[in-house]
Amino acid sequence: MSPTNTTHSANTQVILLLTAPLIAGRREPSNDLLTPGEYKRLARLLRDNKRQPADLLSQDANTILDCQPIVDHARMKRLLARGFLLSQTIERWQTRSIWIVSRADADYPKRIKMRLKEDAPAVLYGCGDASMLDSGGLAVVGSRNVDDVLVEYTQGIGRLAAKAREMLISGGARGIDQAAMRGALEAGGKVTGVLADSLEKTAMNREHRNMVLDGQMVLISPYDPSAGFNVGNAMQRNKLIYALADAALVVNSDFNKGGTWAGAVEQLDKLRFVPVYIRTNGVIGKGLDALREKGALPWPNPQDSDAFIEALAAKLYSKNEAVGQNELSFSVKENTSSAYVAQPNHVASQPGSNPSVVMASSPAEELFAKVRELLQRMPTPKTDVEVAADLNVSKSQAKEWLKRLVDDGVLEKLGKPVRYLASSVKQAGLFEQLEKTKESEEVALKNVSKKGES
Repeated sequence: MSPTNTTHSANTQVILLLTAPLIAGRREPSNDLLTPGEYKRLARLLRDNKRQPADLLSQDANTILDCQPIVDHARMKRLLARGFLLSQTIERWQTRSIWIVSRADADYPKRIKMRLKEDAPAVLYGCGDASMLDSGGLAVVGSRNVDDVLVEYTQGIGRLAAKAREMLISGGARGIDQAAMRGALEAGGKVTGVLADSLEKTAMNREHRNMVLDGQMVLISPYDPSAGFNVGNAMQRNKLIYALADAALVVNSDFNKGGTWAGAVEQLDKLRFVPVYIRTNGVIGKGLDALREKGALPWPNPQDSDAFIEALAAKLYSKNEAVGQNELSFSVKENTSSAYVAQPNHVASQPGSNPSVVMASSPAEELFAKVRELLQRMPTPKTDVEVAADLNVSKSQAKEWLKRLVDDGVLEKLGKPVRYLASSVKQAGLFEQLEKTKESEEVALKNVSKKGES
């Protein structure tokens, strides 16, 4: 499923004219293209002037704003004059089922836009069901040159992700990336591949094509579908892999060099979108040891679906994380430690303590204790989808928590439609009062309607 079908908004077309190489046949890309930094400044200028990219094609474009500090008029004019080349290139993409979405479109992946903000790629190219991009899941990254032992280990991670019905996100490169994706796909799971090059070639591969058509895989890239490999592009696309995930696992990494190292360090030191785990079994190596010292968490080696989901739920929040703008998610973020400290496997109850309180003996239980505290104060009924959105977790994770809380008597499960309500609220009669008020309002509205008809 394409987010834009066969048409593209005027804003998207202008963004393509300004930033996209539009590689078609043997034609060389324009040397006038705006760099990501230049386009970011231009977009900011347009926004400040209450304008949008499409306005640059209007007859009075020269009087709308002065872009001279960012790009001179002659260069802008040459880029905007590539309309025929754009139509040819779009036609080529469409015959290969490659879709395009720009930052100006409502269908642009929400996780990328919210987490990267102005640094989100101006344009994304893709093939497959774009709705899968906001599913979250586990990002798996690592080096290209690895031995068979690590390949098998990584395939096992992919198989477990499939069993847990969680998305596997990786970069599509040989080695760890492809091993993780292959393990998930062969086990019937779903995969997001964030490519640094050759999207068109990869999408046209018969094996990949079948996976895309079956809804098992979606491929995306911030670079032209015909673009070849570039080291800088490979490093830059790493932040997209992390931005789409709930958690990340670094299977192996060189020390102080390479894209895997650079991407993990950027997450740990700067971006902090998700918790970064490192492999804990086998030969670890200097690179993983150094990442642990920077704050990476030890991968708990989950053996079943529930443990895998708990590993994804043990989120490492920071105050500047950009996702979530509601009371529940802010409460979780502000009250969860920005770094987990190893806890003993068992915490004894203290004299006089409340036995109903969950004693946190692991990061996952520590987070669940906070979720429990929040949801038992939930003033109105919510569906599992609403709870998942409030807590910024997957629906499957929300359902796991809700089931535990219902079993513990903290929440009550209501029907038609299925919703969840804090037991304390129901016991206090507040829910019944709300329902009666709602019924009274509905009766009043009906009476008003009848009077109007008479």
